[in-house]
Amino acid sequence: MGPKAKKSARKKKITKAERLKQLQEEEERRQKEEEEARVKHEKEEMERVERQRIEREKWHQLEAKDLERRNEELEELYLLEECFPEAEKLKRDARLLSQWNHYIQCDGSPDPSVSPEINTFISLWKEETNETLEEVIAKSKLVLNLIEKLRLLLLQTPSYDLEDKTIIQYRGSILELQELLHLKFNVATERLLRQASTLADLDSGNMEKVIQDENVALYVWANLKKNPRYRSVRFSETQIRFEIPRILATSGIAIRLLHTHYDHATPLRPVSASLQGHTATVTHFVKDEVQKGEAEISKELQEEYKQQECESVSVCEEETKVEEQGDIEVQMILKEGLQKYAYPPESTEDFETENAFPPIEVTLEVQENVIFFEDPMVARWDAEGKHWQTDGISNVLYQSEERLITFSLETFGPVTLIQDTHINMPFQSWELRPLDVNKVLLTVTTVFTEIQIQIKENLCMLASVKVGNKKHSSTLEGRWMTPISFILALKETGLNIFPTGHSHFYVVINHKEPLVEIKAYRQLALLSSAFAFGWSKWNVECSSKKVIVKLREHLTEEEPVQDPNWTLLMFSGDRAQRLKINENSETFSEALKEETEFHSTLYHLVKDFASKEAMEKIRSSKCQFIDSVCYMLLSTRLLSYS
Repeated sequence: MGPKAKKSARKKKITKAERLKQLQEEEERRQKEEEEARVKHEKEEMERVERQRIEREKWHQLEAKDLERRNEELEELYLLEECFPEAEKLKRDARLLSQWNHYIQCDGSPDPSVSPEINTFISLWKEETNETLEEVIAKSKLVLNLIEKLRLLLLQTPSYDLEDKTIIQYRGSILELQELLHLKFNVATERLLRQASTLADLDSGNMEKVIQDENVALYVWANLKKNPRYRSVRFSETQIRFEIPRILATSGIAIRLLHTHYDHATPLRPVSASLQGHTATVTHFVKDEVQKGEAEISKELQEEYKQQECESVSVCEEETKVEEQGDIEVQMILKEGLQKYAYPPESTEDFETENAFPPIEVTLEVQENVIFFEDPMVARWDAEGKHWQTDGISNVLYQSEERLITFSLETFGPVTLIQDTHINMPFQSWELRPLDVNKVLLTVTTVFTEIQIQIKENLCMLASVKVGNKKHSSTLEGRWMTPISFILALKETGLNIFPTGHSHFYVVINHKEPLVEIKAYRQLALLSSAFAFGWSKWNVECSSKKVIVKLREHLTEEEPVQDPNWTLLMFSGDRAQRLKINENSETFSEALKEETEFHSTLYHLVKDFASKEAMEKIRSSKCQFIDSVCYMLLSTRLLSYS
C-alpha cells in the first residue's frame, strides 16, 4: 500500500508582531473615525448654534419691528373698529324709529314698552268676558306678538340703556299677558262646554271641537253619554287620541288638549347675560373702556356655575331644551264654574279596586318644524317645584317617520318634549365664506347636522339644513331676521348651536382665553367680506392663549373648491403670524412661515399678501354687516366649541 496522502496545509499562523501591527492599525482607524465624528459633530453644533443665533436675531428683529409699528397698527385697527359703536348707534336709532312708526300707525295695538298703553290693553281685555275660543285664539296672535316684542327689548337693548325699573316693568307685563291668555282660554272653554249638548256628535253622542292656527291647536272632548265601553277618544282628521279608564268613561268630564308652539310654563329667566354680553362686547368698545368691557366679558364667560341640586327625575334647564308643549286637562263644570278634575283624587279609599286610576295612554302629533336628533324625552310640569320632570310618565314610543309620540301619563297637566340642549356640541368644523358685497355664508357642521346661515347687513337667514346628509325643509328658510330673533327661532326648532356661559360644564371644549376669542371674532368679522375662514385641526394643539384658523382670499361667489390653498394664521390677541405648517402637516409647529413678519392685528397680517381689490372690499364693508358677523361668531364661539 502506498504512503498516505499528506494532510492539507494548515492555516498559516499570525505572528505576534503581525497581531500587534493589526491591532495598532485598528486603533488608529478607530481614533481617526472618532476624530472625524468629533469634528463633524462640532461643525454641526456650531452650524446649529449659528442657525439658532441667526434665527433668534431674526426673531428679535421681527419682534422689534412689530413692537415699533404696534401703536400705529392698533390705532388703525381702532379706527376700523369704530364700525361697532356706529352699528350700535344705528340699532338704537332703529329702536326709536320703530316706536315712532308704531305711534303714527294708530292701528289700535299697544306699544308694550309704554306702561300705560300695555296696562290699558290688559285691563280692557279682562273686561271682555263673552269671547269664544275662536276669538281668543285670534286675539292670542296679538298677545304673543306683544310678549315677543318685550322679550326682544330685554335681549336687544344694551344693559347701559336698561334701567332696573324698566326690566321689572317688561317682565311684569310678560307675566300678566301670559296669565291672562291662559285665563281667557279657560273662560272660553267653559263657555263652549256649557253648550256642549247642542254641539254633540250624532254618532257618538259626545262633543268634539278642534281649532288650530299657527301658534295654538286646541282639542276639546266632552263626555256626554258616559258610556263605559267608549274608552278610546280620537279627534277626527288627526292622529291625536286618548285611552281613558273606566272611571273617566263613566264620569261627566271633558278633556282639553292645548297644544302650543310656545312655552309659558317655564319661569322667565333673568336677562340673558350671554346675549347682552355679546352686544356689550361688540358695541361698547369705546377706546377708554376697552379694558373694562373685556374684563366684564371675561368674568361672564369664566364664572363658576353654582348649579342647583335637582332630584334625579327633574330636568335641568341648562341640559335640556323644551321643543314641544301641550297642556292636558280633565275638567268638570260645577255650580262654581269650570273645575279641574283631580286624577287620581287625593283619596282613593271610596273606590273598590286598587287600579281604578291607571295611567292614561296619550298619542300626540309632533310639529313638522321641530327637529329631534334623538328620540325626545317626555316631561311634565311640576307646579310646586317650578321645573319639568320625567317621573309619572312611562311607555314612551316615538315614531319618527309618522311624527307621532305615545306615552302613558299618571296625572294630567302640562307636558313637553325635550332633548339635550348641547346635542350638537362640540362642532366638528366650520367655515365663513363671502358670497357678495356685505354678505357671507356661515357653515357649522356637527355630528348630526350641517347648518348654513347667510348674514347680510343687520340680518340673518337660515340657508339650508342637512340632517344625516339629507336636506331638511325648515319653515325658517328664506326668512331674514335680526341676529337675536334668528338665534331664538333656531333654538325653538331644535337647532341649538349657541353655547351659554355654562355650556362648558356639559360639553368637552377646546378652551380659549375669552379676550383672545373676542379679539379674534372682531377681526375675523372685519375681514369677512374678502376672505374665507375655516376650522383648523391645529387649533386644538396650540395653547389656550392662541387660536389658529385657516384663511384664503375669496372675492367671487363661485362654489368652494375641494382642496383650496389655505393659509394658516395664529393669533394671540396682540400678535398675528402665518405658520410654516399646513393643514396636512404631520406634526404641529409654531414656526413662522418664511419671508413673513409678525403683526399686531390680523388685518395688518393679511395686508402683506392680500390683493388691492380685497383690501378695498374690507374698507368699504358696512358697519351693520361687520357687527352682525361678529355677533354670530360670538354667539357660536366656534374657536372654543369646535
